[in-house]
Amino acid sequence: MPTGPAETDVELVRRAAAGDRDAFAAIYERHRTVVYRFARLMSGSDATADDVTQEVFVTLIHTLPSYEPRRAGLLTYLYGVARNVTRNRLRKDRRFVALDTAASSSALTGDPHAAASRAQERTLLRSAILSLPSRYREAIILSDVQGLAYAETARVLQVPVGTVRSRLSRGRQMIAKRLESADSRGSMSTVPRVERCAV
Repeated sequence: MPTGPAETDVELVRRAAAGDRDAFAAIYERHRTVVYRFARLMSGSDATADDVTQEVFVTLIHTLPSYEPRRAGLLTYLYGVARNVTRNRLRKDRRFVALDTAASSSALTGDPHAAASRAQERTLLRSAILSLPSRYREAIILSDVQGLAYAETARVLQVPVGTVRSRLSRGRQMIAKRLESADSRGSMSTVPRVERCAV
């Protein structure tokens, strides 16, 4: 049975849990990009993000019958799975993969100097985020980059909202310090704010 554009995640999960492949495909298409982006920002690697995204949805297939929408929205649940899978992967690798930047630069349009400057700022911001300890990086990525509310971020991280606020504050301070250090070395002309710069 084809999926309708207005179907909620709850309806799609119910159908997918009953064996409807189209419903699962719709869930995948709806949420794979945000799962990939989260894993990419956490790991700094396109290859790791691909692997994590695949593992998240394989995990979802197996856990669909036990998923309870009352406890957390599907996207919150997927972020939680992606967080665990990414952490396990990084622990297993025992290293952080160097940030891939070649494929992430957008095409130059308009003023080439301004476009190159924006690309450099994004690269430095990505590097600053990637260098954070994971507890701060997770909070920054979920709240500032992905746009989750503090309460949703708290659910994903399984911590109180106050902890999310303090991690965000500390993470933003650490990013600002790293970017100011890069600026003092002449690496960039302006310091981008994490909340305003697309990473």
